Amino acid sequence: MGDYRAVSWVLLVFVSVACISGEDPYRFFTWNVTYGDIYPLGVKQQGILINGQFPGPPIESVTNDNLIISVYNSLDEPFLLSWNGVQQRRNSWQDGVYGTNCPIPPGQNFTYVLQVKDQIGSYFYFPSLAFHKAAGGYGGIKISSRPLIPVPFPPPAGDYTILAGDWYKKNHTDLKAILDGGSDLPFPDGLLINGRGSNGYTFTVDQGKTYRFRISNVGIATSLNFRIQGHKMLLVEVEGTHALQNTYSSLDIHLGQSYSVLVTADQPAQDYYIVVSTRFTSQVLTTTSTLHYSNSAGRVSGPPPGGPTIQTDWSLNQARSIRRNLSASGPRPNPQGSYHYGLINTTHTIRLANSAPVINGKQRYAVNSVSFIPADTPLKLADYFKISGVFNPGSIPDNPTGGGGYLQTSVMAADFRGFAEVVFENPEDTLQSWHIDGHNFFVVGMDGGQWTPSSRLSYNLRDTISRCTVQVYPKSWTALYMPLDNVGMWNVRSENWARQYLGQQFYLRVYSPANSWRDEYPIPKNALLCGRASGRKTRPL
Repeated sequence: MGDYRAVSWVLLVFVSVACISGEDPYRFFTWNVTYGDIYPLGVKQQGILINGQFPGPPIESVTNDNLIISVYNSLDEPFLLSWNGVQQRRNSWQDGVYGTNCPIPPGQNFTYVLQVKDQIGSYFYFPSLAFHKAAGGYGGIKISSRPLIPVPFPPPAGDYTILAGDWYKKNHTDLKAILDGGSDLPFPDGLLINGRGSNGYTFTVDQGKTYRFRISNVGIATSLNFRIQGHKMLLVEVEGTHALQNTYSSLDIHLGQSYSVLVTADQPAQDYYIVVSTRFTSQVLTTTSTLHYSNSAGRVSGPPPGGPTIQTDWSLNQARSIRRNLSASGPRPNPQGSYHYGLINTTHTIRLANSAPVINGKQRYAVNSVSFIPADTPLKLADYFKISGVFNPGSIPDNPTGGGGYLQTSVMAADFRGFAEVVFENPEDTLQSWHIDGHNFFVVGMDGGQWTPSSRLSYNLRDTISRCTVQVYPKSWTALYMPLDNVGMWNVRSENWARQYLGQQFYLRVYSPANSWRDEYPIPKNALLCGRASGRKTRPL
């Protein structure tokens, strides 16, 4: 009862302040996280539910909204939620990964205080600890433009979220035990769309009208291809950036990525397959949902339409075609093209190579030969309280070493307001998907083979897409330009969850010596303290 009273008091204060100061609106969410029986592939499993739902409840917001999300952990183990693509401007305290936050203990509550500052677009949240992501606990996030900001397409008749991903019939605890034992995960058992297997979900449309579909790959192991039988898709948004409006018959969506497309119900009135299938896998998994015309004269017929399977060049060419809409406004009125990223001199180059070393007889994964291991204290707290011995900036090199893999709590130092060139290099035969918390970046180039300085001659310095999750094709490289404009401790990770769990991640410490609220918010008053930070004080109430 005390927890509920405390949260009620916090909410009352937020409402009072908002009303008095006239600041950006507040939206309040109260979530109870529990285990529950789910049957996504027809087999009973223990899933992670939020307010009894799988997937969890959606977050619908508008640019600059403040989101107050009170999370009650009713599991029997610690829990955290993270917000894929929400930049947490000046506020890595709310990022919800173990490098920034103490886990919410069983039976306790934590209230996240987020602001979707200067953002629009389609994202998702997910559980970040242990291997909870394989049990559910994820949901969609929509950030709409403010009413006076022009959007480069007419309002759609409806707005649908599709959370697609691979799935295992084993419980997340069993999958975690496989990894802890030093082995790789087996191939996934199937694919889900919004938590359901084949033909388990229906999207109803009216003939002649246009609908927005926000599609995220929330899986843990495989890239996906998305398509709708008999319909074209107009790409309009990629992780918060209005895209050049190209038309596609199918779209590759790699782990952790999100896209928005417009689909017009311009076909004869019947039902059509919505199809998701795996990419770059020897065995192809497929699942379907239904696009149902409200005046349908018949059910879906024939086999689901096929899609690309292992073709890398096809996917690479599609990725290069995805570009920014330079004339469209983003979250602010000024056109997206007014930011001339190609005219900014880079301050330094970071080259990051993934690898799969065996360390101490167990399979691990690494970045520049360093396989990340969590510290006993969240890195952000250790940094704030100046606790020595938890991590060292510079504990991961900014270039591949070619040496053997080793274990380390890896943190890379970076200066606030720098402008980094980041090159992901993939010498392996498997596709990689990388995410950087707290930032968007410009995908200036990608190609096969080894990156060299002469590769810069092929960079797109005018209208490439800006996003937060990017793929690197097998034996290939992908280059980014990234403004280091957000002070904090930020997770750089593989979106392949087994690789992330076994060390293919590190933290980027973007540092400002000013120690000013203008650059970074102070530690939250309600911050949970653990490890060597236990017993310390946050701020006076």
